[in-house]
Amino acid sequence: MSKILATLIAGLFAVGAYAQASAPAAPAKPVTPAVAATPAVAATPATTATPAAAPATPTKAAVKKKTRKSKKAAAKKAEAAK
Repeated sequence: MSKILATLIAGLFAVGAYAQASAPAAPAKPVTPAVAATPAVAATPATTATPAAAPATPTKAAVKKKTRKSKKAAAKKAEAAK
């Protein structure tokens, strides 16, 4: 068992040394385009947005909440109409 463990550890060191090998002797050529790039063209100007129309339904703050008195009055009015 100890021989197998020693072999695995030695293999680990060998792989580490191989991964840290020095760079090749000749430096790599930088990647450059074959043709010069064309200059950038200015984009068309953006148009201004028009404001949206008023909302179809009133907002929650604009709707008046019925009070107890107004509910009682509406109930009496409906009862009297019968």
